[in-house]
Amino acid sequence: MSTPIRTPFTALTTAAEIAANVDLSGRRAIVTGGAAGIGLETARVLAFAGAEVTLAVRNLAAGQQAAGDIGSRTGGGSVSAARLDLADLASVRAFAAAWDGPLHILVNNAGLMACPETRTQCGWELQFATNYLGHFALSAGLHRALSRDGSARIVSVSSVAHLRSTVVLDDPHFHHRRYEPWSAYGQSKTANILFAVEADRLWSSDGIRANALHPGGVETGLRRYLSAEEARQQRGRPRKSVQQGAATSVLLAASPLADNVGGRYFEDCNEALANHPGEHKGVAPYAVDADLAIRLWKQSEQLFGSP
Repeated sequence: MSTPIRTPFTALTTAAEIAANVDLSGRRAIVTGGAAGIGLETARVLAFAGAEVTLAVRNLAAGQQAAGDIGSRTGGGSVSAARLDLADLASVRAFAAAWDGPLHILVNNAGLMACPETRTQCGWELQFATNYLGHFALSAGLHRALSRDGSARIVSVSSVAHLRSTVVLDDPHFHHRRYEPWSAYGQSKTANILFAVEADRLWSSDGIRANALHPGGVETGLRRYLSAEEARQQRGRPRKSVQQGAATSVLLAASPLADNVGGRYFEDCNEALANHPGEHKGVAPYAVDADLAIRLWKQSEQLFGSP
């Protein structure tokens, strides 16, 4: 077992504090879901550090407005928006095909949480399709751009909710089992961690390092499907500001402290320890299981093909 990575940062650290002495001039970044919430704050801080940032968003008008707002306040990198619907394979492929030149930072941030049972045109469960499969296809489609300069990072935004479910490879889309919103969300977030484990194993030799993270509890639009009772139950849990919630994403995307680091899961700006039953923190053993990561990757390749 490798020694868990410790940093001087904590749950209270903001994304701007992480990037205070980071220069991303000449670096190009994509942040999915970058028009709101922690995605917007992640994009803002990367741009202030000098990166050229693309907001990959489903609502292009909202993305363009967010890009304009960031651009008007920063003397750092440029910010633009491009349409990306992660639940639509044609949209993902079009986005990847349109990308020109190198890519240094890919923050797979977009997602939805605990929504009612919904299926894509392919019949895929919407949370698994959006949170995991779309990001898998996007990363694979951008592999050549990520490997071009030999020093790229992929940041996979997961959640402590991965503790709710492993990935059920025999039925990830709930065709043969009863749909439960939180199990579906947890499964998709476990898949995000497993993706980072296997992407790093396969692509580190190409100069691409991948890590996953839990941003912490943050009041964002991600919570829109919570019932009144679910919202009440969560009120007693610690909450972060958006600026604090984006900090671990920025750490893994830009900090020198994450140089040559890959295949790991972070929370509160430090590598997470193993979860103990009954605790609402840490990483589940199944989420970093190398064999399960390989099996999930191969299953995903059967849908999309190899990069």
